[in-house]
Amino acid sequence: MDQLTIREILDTVIRGQIRIPAFQRGFVWEPERVAYLMDSIYKGFPFGSLLFWRTKEQLKSENKLGPFDLPQPAEDYPVDYVLDGQQRITSIFGVFQTQLTGSPTEAWQGIYFDFAADKNAQESQFLALLPNEVDPKRHFALKTLFDTTAYRKATSGFDEALARKIDEMQTVFKEARIPVQLFKTEDKATVAIIFERVNRQGVPLDTLQLLSAWTWSDDFQLQAQFSDLAEQLEPFGFGGMADDSNLILRCCSAILGSDASPESLMSLSGATVRARFTEVLNGIRGAVDFVRTNFSVQSLENLPFANLLVPLSAFFAVPGNSEIKYTDEQRKVIVKWFWRACFGKRYSSGLLRNLNSDIEEMRKLREGKPSALGGFPITITEDYFTSNIFTIGTVNTNTFILLLAQQTPLSFISGAPIDLAEKLRQSNRAEFHHLMPKAFLQITKQESHSPNCLANFAFISRADNRALGGAAPSSYKSHMPSNADSILGFALCTTALFNDDFKEFIKDRTEILKIAAEALCV
Repeated sequence: MDQLTIREILDTVIRGQIRIPAFQRGFVWEPERVAYLMDSIYKGFPFGSLLFWRTKEQLKSENKLGPFDLPQPAEDYPVDYVLDGQQRITSIFGVFQTQLTGSPTEAWQGIYFDFAADKNAQESQFLALLPNEVDPKRHFALKTLFDTTAYRKATSGFDEALARKIDEMQTVFKEARIPVQLFKTEDKATVAIIFERVNRQGVPLDTLQLLSAWTWSDDFQLQAQFSDLAEQLEPFGFGGMADDSNLILRCCSAILGSDASPESLMSLSGATVRARFTEVLNGIRGAVDFVRTNFSVQSLENLPFANLLVPLSAFFAVPGNSEIKYTDEQRKVIVKWFWRACFGKRYSSGLLRNLNSDIEEMRKLREGKPSALGGFPITITEDYFTSNIFTIGTVNTNTFILLLAQQTPLSFISGAPIDLAEKLRQSNRAEFHHLMPKAFLQITKQESHSPNCLANFAFISRADNRALGGAAPSSYKSHMPSNADSILGFALCTTALFNDDFKEFIKDRTEILKIAAEALCV
């Protein structure tokens, strides 16, 4: 482990060699904590080390160290990016430097040595004070320690004993060695791993911030690009992708690296990401358009797995302003894969393995090569619709809702087509109700299955549900149009509903639901 003196740290920062990468956290230490750091250095207590990454590659970095504006590094000089110890190095620099002026909008208190205080291990002999709190008879500013002229002036009026005490204190700081771990690499994946491990006990690794630093240029800011994309997708219910950095990075990684792991992006140069970024935008937009058009998906929340967009993005990724032209046969293969992935809960386990497999098969399909997309085994049983409870936002319920949506359901009262765009975008439990009311089942003591199982739900708005009355299902028919049987058919339901027999109704409906689900998966 290397060591730096405080003077070396000050000079290195002033030269612009030490920088704070843009993915680092902001400065958070309170003035009192800075004072305690000074006390630890003075008393020889352990206070942690600094971790620097030295590279000649220019990354997006913060222009400030605490409240101080940093100079730009020389173009041909390696830069030390601070991966750990930002607070310590900012404190040391802020306490002792005299060349830079801090921003007047940010509070930065001076640190003073209380030479009148008793020296003991527990109490700090250093204080963070505002100008009006300083007592010249007991407080000595640390800022003068490395400025010869200022130090001579500040100690000129001291008696010999006090001058010796202050000199001894100055010597401690001049001779102090700050431990530094320095590693050199151009492998950014290694840097990402190190940063993640360093921050494991604090703020988790934000790969999007790391990638933003890797790819940054004056005319390209990755997070701004994704924010613009989110604004474009917001009217279609997919603006929330901007809040799911893992999802959007997986799409990006699938397109640029054929690997769903965001960490794989670290092996790409910033220039490569910038040059191919239109592919990312086109791929994500194409994937969103496909699920909206083919599955009535009206928002990100409708998808059983948001990660379904990852392989789809790889399929639709094309450069420039072009759009991919796909055949109806290709569309049918993707549709089958979608439903098999949903009913088979493909991404509930082995996520990266299954995503990478689907990305590869999706690319083969796009290139007209033999593709096994969707060839994984699944089994749909009637139990799927009776043992799973209707809960908005879960994989099984979202899959069930999209299954019902494929049938273009009709209003139970008016017989008019249900506005799926409105109902699904709201993703609201109020748009779905029991076919056999819970109150009716309790009164008649029919408990063959849970009243809340999937098979007992349909698109029934709150208004329609009130009109139906919530009584015995046999009474529904009097409130429904003459084509009541047809309306039930569009809801994947039979007239067994009107018999008021819950066990018989569930048996009939699960058979129909199973047949409809299997038809989508073949």
